[in-house]
Amino acid sequence: MVRALWLAAGGTLFTFLMTALGAAAVFVIGAGAARRSQEAMLGFAGGVMTAASVWSLLLPAIERAEGGALPAWLPAAAGIALGAAFLAALDAALPRLRRQSDDPARRRNALLFTAITLHNVPEGMAVGLAFALAADGEGLAGAAALALGIGVQNFPEGAAISLPLRRMGESRRRAFLYGTLSGVVEPVFGVAAVFAAALAQPLMPWLLSFAAGAMLYVVIAELAPQSSTRGGVAAYLLGFVLMMTLDVALG
Repeated sequence: MVRALWLAAGGTLFTFLMTALGAAAVFVIGAGAARRSQEAMLGFAGGVMTAASVWSLLLPAIERAEGGALPAWLPAAAGIALGAAFLAALDAALPRLRRQSDDPARRRNALLFTAITLHNVPEGMAVGLAFALAADGEGLAGAAALALGIGVQNFPEGAAISLPLRRMGESRRRAFLYGTLSGVVEPVFGVAAVFAAALAQPLMPWLLSFAAGAMLYVVIAELAPQSSTRGGVAAYLLGFVLMMTLDVALG
């Protein structure tokens, strides 16, 4: 248990620091370049998140459910639906987000900040659960690959929050702060997931697929619509292939 906590804390601290590193791009990228690069960043993040949902979350969830009382596909399918419904409900519960400004870009960026922060919750849980599974030494490479993959996609997410804020006139320091804050929830929920895993091992297929559903919701609802250009699609495919390669090669 103690080993799992330390591993989860270390893994989620890395993903958080990658978010902060991405947000720090605001100190080196000008407002004009930020606009041109945002779609590629969001597309890349969407590709990594999609691949992570499949190889790092859904496939392990199905594998752990095999041999149980329920069909192995059922926890994965239900977990996806529950995870997506959870984020959709949270999104609907924040109506002020869409009305706080007459500026459509400001409303959109506020929603993106909320969405990325919300989906960082199941990301942190996914890393924590992966290290909880690997606490005995087995599957540690796979857990490290998941943390690396999520950390990689956290970099463009941090930048995707800070750069648009800078473009709208926020100071570099304030834009960096908002981008960094979006990743704080990952260490908190990553450690909390270790306690949940220790108390409820039978729920792990459901928790893993729940995290996958939440991540897929963000990709479909928030990232894909804003990265539908050729550059965004190319970045999506690059992110997908990178995460798939990391997970298969290191897992």
